[in-house]
Amino acid sequence: MRILGIDPGLQTTGFGVIDVDGHALSYVASGTIRTTALALGNLPGRLKVLFDGITEVTARYAPDMAAVEIIFVNVNPQSSLLLGQARGACVTALVSSDLPVAEYTALQMKKAVVGHGRAAKSQVQEMVRRLLHLPGLPGTDAADALGMAITHAHAGAAMARLGEAGTLARRQHAMYKGGRSY
Repeated sequence: MRILGIDPGLQTTGFGVIDVDGHALSYVASGTIRTTALALGNLPGRLKVLFDGITEVTARYAPDMAAVEIIFVNVNPQSSLLLGQARGACVTALVSSDLPVAEYTALQMKKAVVGHGRAAKSQVQEMVRRLLHLPGLPGTDAADALGMAITHAHAGAAMARLGEAGTLARRQHAMYKGGRSY
């Protein structure tokens, strides 16, 4: 399975693509989509750059699914609104490419990748480097995006197992009810 991780940002959005085969993780690609060439006040133009960039990444790397960071509410409500719009452009590009989208908080990603939710960006970079056997550290935005993909590789497998267990339990319950007369 190929997973695309996204770390949304209005100025810089990170992306990371990994392949998952059982428990084995393989690096495919990572990078950033930057909107800094446009004026700060040109929000529609920046959102278009993000949408087009994510669409291009999905076309180039053909992921099976995506994992996107959930944005927390910042102290500055205006910053939160702008970041939410950037995230919305990214999610819209993913769903318009018919990709299923999973969502994780930065805390969940840091716990999954580093082992604790208060990890520094440098710790995330180092663990991503180690987990994917990279020769050097990825940039911070790309590392966070790769961390999202790694988080989904681990959490997605666990969720699938839980779904299978739930299906089995429902089947057993139906068989039990079906075997009794009421």
